[in-house]
Amino acid sequence: MAIYAETSRLRLRDWSDADLEPFARMNADAEVMRYFPATMSGEATRAFYESILRDFREDGFGFYAAEEKESGEFIGFIGLRRVTFEADFTPCVEIGWRLRRESWGRGYATEGAEACLELGFGELGLPEIYSFTAEVNQPSWNVMRKIGMSFVGTFDHPRVSADSPLCKHVLYRIGKPAL
Repeated sequence: MAIYAETSRLRLRDWSDADLEPFARMNADAEVMRYFPATMSGEATRAFYESILRDFREDGFGFYAAEEKESGEFIGFIGLRRVTFEADFTPCVEIGWRLRRESWGRGYATEGAEACLELGFGELGLPEIYSFTAEVNQPSWNVMRKIGMSFVGTFDHPRVSADSPLCKHVLYRIGKPAL
């Protein structure tokens, strides 16, 4: 199993079939999914899992399975992914994360995202990386700021109903650091 990045507390690694059950449990948690239009069924989680694996086959990167080093437990995902909807900032690569509730408030998203930025700008040679979230998702805004991203603006997410309070999204960006 490939490990793409390691921090003092995390491994960002390949996915395994053993991750599917805790991944489904996380995606079914209403609190974890409060900034998404709905929780995900087991079937929807499997489809998402398959799309993540496809990203790795096609692009060589994606949302990495995040594992706590000390316990070896799957805690969610952190990684890079091509954006597949049309907007004035696409095509682009986004950095994103989703962690199980028990792992919140420990700095894991920030720690893992910083490692992903290094990987994206270093090994992958990306010129810039974006991130976005529902305007009401203050915790993710905080992570974006902590990893050095700059606020670009807001947009209506084309895959979220226009009458949803989650439709308005914030957009952040970071460019490859100068050497």
